[in-house]
Amino acid sequence: MPTDELTAAEIGSIRKILWEAFGDGEDAFAEDDWTHALGGIHFVLDLDGEIVAHASVVERVLWVGAQPIRTGYVEAVATDPDHQGRGFGTIVIEAVTAHVQESFDLGALGTGRLTFYQRLGWEAWGGPAFVREPSGLVRTPEDEGYLLVLRTPSSPSFDGNEPLSCQPRVGEPW
Repeated sequence: MPTDELTAAEIGSIRKILWEAFGDGEDAFAEDDWTHALGGIHFVLDLDGEIVAHASVVERVLWVGAQPIRTGYVEAVATDPDHQGRGFGTIVIEAVTAHVQESFDLGALGTGRLTFYQRLGWEAWGGPAFVREPSGLVRTPEDEGYLLVLRTPSSPSFDGNEPLSCQPRVGEPW
């Protein structure tokens, strides 16, 4: 459902799952991460009236080389820690994948859990990553190796080793 159709209770449940699933420390879920998930379509898995898994798809433009591509960017993916390992995250990402393939020219996401997504058809990006700053392209080597893409029926041809770039945003660019 779109962000503006989520109830306050649903937003509270989703935020709780995200903060608990990512834990504390370097990989903790931040307020900027939540902001990145807003304005798109939210996928929630409800189990007996309780939200147990979530992902969001927001529209972004990514560039493969010099070619801009309308992209469904996946954000805020998590399963309640008490319900992990039961396939709920897979169910949500299968729905996300189908939505991206039907609605966008490309899918993309950043993650440290590559194999989870790769088994569902996502591909590791092999080229360098950049942010499109006003001063020009700024390489983000710390993101390389963590970016995945999903080809869709309307994806342009690319080999996956070209430069991939995005617009800057508050918080993490990818």
